[in-house]
Amino acid sequence: MTPTSTYRLQITPDFRLQDAAAVVDYLAELGVGAVYLSPVLASTEGSGHGYDVTDPTIVDPQRGGEQGWQELVAAAREAGLEVVVDIVPNHLGVQNAWQNPTWWSVLAEGQDSAHAAWFDIDWSADRIVLPVLGEESDLDRLELSPDASELSFYEHRFPVAAGTARPGDDPREVHDRQHYRLVPGSQGNDLLTHRRFFTVATLAGVRQEDPEVFAASHERVLRMVREDGLAGLRVDHPDGLSDPRGYFEQLSAQAPGAWLVAEKILEHGEPLPDWRIDGTSGYDAMTEVNQVFVDPAAEGFFTEDYRRRTGDQLTVEQHMLQGKLMVASTQFGAETRRLLELLDLDGIERDRAARALLEVAARLEVYRTYLPEENQALVDALQRTRREVAELDDVLDVLQPQLLDASREAARRFQQFTGAVMAKGVEDTAWYRANRFVALNEVGGNPASFGTSPEVFHEAMARREAELSRSMTALSTHDTKRGEGVRARLAALAELPEQWSRFADTFAERTSIAEPTFAHLLAQTLAGMGAVPPQRLHDYATKAMREAGLATGWTSPDEAFEASVHAAIEAAYDDEVLRQAWQQIQQLLTAPGHSNDVSAKLVQLAMPGVPDVYQGTEVWEDSLVDPDNRRPVDYQALRALLDAEPHEAVDPAFKQTVVRTALRLRRDRPELFTGYRALRAQGEAAEHLLAFERDGLVALATRLPVGLQRRGGWGETTLELPGSWTDQIGGATVDGQVPVGQLLDWRPVALLVRD
Repeated sequence: MTPTSTYRLQITPDFRLQDAAAVVDYLAELGVGAVYLSPVLASTEGSGHGYDVTDPTIVDPQRGGEQGWQELVAAAREAGLEVVVDIVPNHLGVQNAWQNPTWWSVLAEGQDSAHAAWFDIDWSADRIVLPVLGEESDLDRLELSPDASELSFYEHRFPVAAGTARPGDDPREVHDRQHYRLVPGSQGNDLLTHRRFFTVATLAGVRQEDPEVFAASHERVLRMVREDGLAGLRVDHPDGLSDPRGYFEQLSAQAPGAWLVAEKILEHGEPLPDWRIDGTSGYDAMTEVNQVFVDPAAEGFFTEDYRRRTGDQLTVEQHMLQGKLMVASTQFGAETRRLLELLDLDGIERDRAARALLEVAARLEVYRTYLPEENQALVDALQRTRREVAELDDVLDVLQPQLLDASREAARRFQQFTGAVMAKGVEDTAWYRANRFVALNEVGGNPASFGTSPEVFHEAMARREAELSRSMTALSTHDTKRGEGVRARLAALAELPEQWSRFADTFAERTSIAEPTFAHLLAQTLAGMGAVPPQRLHDYATKAMREAGLATGWTSPDEAFEASVHAAIEAAYDDEVLRQAWQQIQQLLTAPGHSNDVSAKLVQLAMPGVPDVYQGTEVWEDSLVDPDNRRPVDYQALRALLDAEPHEAVDPAFKQTVVRTALRLRRDRPELFTGYRALRAQGEAAEHLLAFERDGLVALATRLPVGLQRRGGWGETTLELPGSWTDQIGGATVDGQVPVGQLLDWRPVALLVRD
């Protein structure tokens, strides 16, 4: 069943299923159609996100357990809400081996384990490699349990295979007789023997292509569908699977009628694969909405200002290529080795073959291909590699037919490999380097495009209504680089180029960050965030500069550089000149930022698709990348706000009112949210109105509010609305040639229903 809308709740050890059940009545009052839960199956002890599932057969005790699940289901049923759950088929958490019964079994028994088929392990290797040591000499610190059943290393515990140890044996010698071997963490990228999630060795890939593995790992969640009426599933990272299409065929057959959406990141212009699903988890929609609220006319200024200030002459595409080549060559040695072992090199030197694989992967413009039906992106990447790295032509002659042959294991693994390279090289590297205008540097985003016109947006919405009307839409998620409020303020910054440049100059003069592109990112972050508790900015800056990997990094942090970044953050609060400049830019951005924020929210809630409201984003939301965007939400305050009467757009109750109005209409009158027709205003301020009609409903939103204010407002701008319409937000009733200013006075949005 397709829900009318969803509301994402992060279920954690500190916000359990019982806590979620207690806020269901608030969500019902808000107009939500379905409670949408982060993963709820048993995960690593202390996990704040739940994507490191350790036992998919039970509901996580630390998240409320089976009792909490039943309480949540009962509360949702009583309130008339559906339930949607996020599931994680690609991998299981193996950080604490003793918490994962299937992984423990495999470590203890190797290929003889009843669960050996669960994990994507290279059994041709000597032993399963576990990169947990600090250094090789740590093997001397292993301890054998008194009954000789376990080895331990500090907090880590590992099973001892039957018959390989006796009490009092030398622990290191016992280790050498096991199905696994412990190595330093620094060697994991090169020596790992199991497929992992991206570069995370503690998330071990699962072989969902095996029907028995699928059945066993999905039994509990499918029972939720059958017995508890679970309405939908959001499937995490399907691109990691060997056969996503086959996986969704199995899932849809086992969960008939369930709403299925996939966390599929679509690159610019990429169509959704022909899978048996209803759509994506919404990053593509997020990009469409983000872009239309950024002024394309500002591109020239921001490009030149960025180049002058940073010296960075690379295009976004060049940053992407560099980022992917960097991570592919430094973080994926084990994956490259496994590919080489599966390929017939026909006399080609391994080093040259390895380089060819990395060069091709870096030039693939989508996350992955789906052979044999969809291979054009790989063909294009191969051709581009031949043009740009001509000395590898003879190597590609040997590799190309093998990489395009879906019957070969090497081709299947290469498809899994390229998605990881894209995620780490682009989202987690290039998007922290190509810092011209960071509001666009989002998951699934397109920073090479500096804003779009309403016409482009309308064309995208017409396609969405025709092809993805049941797909999820989103503006914020647990994985976005910036919350929707931060992006809204930055969109307003695009209309204030001179003011931005003055603030950036002051920031550069009063701080000493040696890497200018990161200084540019941090200055924009300050403008977009406003004066939040400084520790949040310190935590973000540490992650961002290490992800960029230009002046510091995760494996070898540069203490002096990092200290200069943290000193710059402190200066924003303590240095009088910089603090005043920061306050000035904040004041300029507050009103237009709120206008953009509410306008984007209404557009997302009214446009084709199934809108998700990420927890807490029914009011102003200023989060940065995780874990900042997973902070607890004060539902008591949100509940109290429902009774407030907003009088200006910056009032947090106004955004909540807009959200409640749109969600209730979706729930109570779903027939209004069909069809799509662009509406175009007439008059001097027409470009500032984004308006469209569904079937009996019209949404109006303000774009480029700074420019609108400079014009003196809407003036004589009008919109033709045949018939009589009532604004569900402001209450006005209008018909015919309507002055836009009559509807959008202090309110930047209106939502009209035909009388």
